[in-house]
Amino acid sequence: MLLCQTAGWLARLFLFLKPVTCSASGGNSNGNGNGTDANANATVPAPPPPVAVPSAPAVNDHRVVVYYQTTNRNNSATSHISLLPLLEAAPSISVTHVLVGAIHIVDEDGGIRLNDYPPENPFFDGVWADVAQLQAAGVTVMGMLGGAARGSFRRLDGDDAQFERYYGPLRDFVGTYNLQGLDLDVEEAMSLGGVVRLIDRLKADFGDGFVVSLAPVASALTAGGGNLSGFDYGELEASRGGRIAFYNAQFYFGWGDASRAADYEAILDDGFPAAKVVMGVLTSPANGNGYVSLSRHAPVLAELAAENPAFGGVAGWEYFNSLPGGGAAPWQWAAWVADHIRSAGTKRDISTTEAVWRGVRKAGRRVRRGAKVYRDYIA
Repeated sequence: MLLCQTAGWLARLFLFLKPVTCSASGGNSNGNGNGTDANANATVPAPPPPVAVPSAPAVNDHRVVVYYQTTNRNNSATSHISLLPLLEAAPSISVTHVLVGAIHIVDEDGGIRLNDYPPENPFFDGVWADVAQLQAAGVTVMGMLGGAARGSFRRLDGDDAQFERYYGPLRDFVGTYNLQGLDLDVEEAMSLGGVVRLIDRLKADFGDGFVVSLAPVASALTAGGGNLSGFDYGELEASRGGRIAFYNAQFYFGWGDASRAADYEAILDDGFPAAKVVMGVLTSPANGNGYVSLSRHAPVLAELAAENPAFGGVAGWEYFNSLPGGGAAPWQWAAWVADHIRSAGTKRDISTTEAVWRGVRKAGRRVRRGAKVYRDYIA
């Protein structure tokens, strides 16, 4: 009886702990989270009214996001890796979003490169042909800006004249190739005012239906967690949440653990809605550290989808070698994810024990944030 009373008291106590967003990280093991720039103290404009962002038509109720960076085998212009099996090789279309990347803002080649070449290079002819067919089938095709190669967001984070110089080619690229959104993968220091300005301009130029997502490391969405972006994602969500469709949180390279539900749940407990948090995972152990096998990931997906009917979905980095099919059938990953989310069954309530433990972890993160003790992992 005492145990039950104690558990109940703790659960009630932690319900009063309102989500607290962390200040911009003071640094992390990679030294990427504490940059400053000319726009670091820019005043953030007042948030606009919430903007509804329509979802792409899909056969499943949750996002299945595919990152598409390796477009040609062995970097050969004649060895295009087609996206069309995502439409043709399964009984139904499982993928909801395809993110073409990585887009880099540069000082040459007309201001834009897609990976190593200008986007109009014949190397990408097959990419743009596939994109048109995906869009015709109802799949949302977006671009991915940034990533590990730095410089794009630094160029966009200067004064107004500098911003216009570098934003113009990006705007023209998006329009030329009819991209339906941009995924902002900010892995370098950028100010809050700078990212707000970019989001506002994208919406102003392409309309409310233009999809804006971001791709933070998972820990950046928790109080006191490590952050590569320089700005506070909690503050960004409070200021421009109505203009951000979802977050492709990176649960790999030590920034989050996709082999258990706890790290995803920590993000929810710290104030982000499940509908906007997409669990980003590696699709093959060849793609980096932190790969979680499909057999280990299956029960995690089942738990998250059952306990969170609005579960935001899963994003896979990246398409060309995705398991279980590998290079021969990378489209199978999207079908596998969609099937396992759908099979989660009816809604399941969180147990009292789990609620108490999540409250304890949340309190610990609040203490860590208050003490300005930042860690790459999620506490």
